[in-house]
Amino acid sequence: MAGGGGGNRRGKKKSARIEIIPLIDIIFFLLATFIMVSLSMSKNQGVQVALPGASTAQSLGDQQDMEKAVTLSVNEKGEIFFNKEKILLSQLPLKLQTFKLTAKDPKVIISSDGAADFKFVVGVLDEVRKIGIAKVGISTDKKK
Repeated sequence: MAGGGGGNRRGKKKSARIEIIPLIDIIFFLLATFIMVSLSMSKNQGVQVALPGASTAQSLGDQQDMEKAVTLSVNEKGEIFFNKEKILLSQLPLKLQTFKLTAKDPKVIISSDGAADFKFVVGVLDEVRKIGIAKVGISTDKKK
């Protein structure tokens, strides 16, 4: 009789088991990775400057629209950056004209250091207006 019981055991198939705990660990790791990557992708296109504060500061709106915008930055030394590329004021009209021709709806964000000389910021704004780009924003921090 003992032999008959052993024969039945060989005839049964083992069912496959999926271990769920390691699978959950992998899914959480991938989720955390995707979140970190997406957060790092939404950085400002311009160089880092200490923005002046304004009590009426607003958010820039739709993130996709702002990704298509050009950021013109002026640091405390008066250096001008087209996105992250350092340029001279004399090079700005050609770059803006090229941007205006290639962009469907050109937008410019001017980001200036609070300690920057105002004449440099006005010079950048003047060049943007000469080219005929109407959508211009000035980046500020919210006053607390």
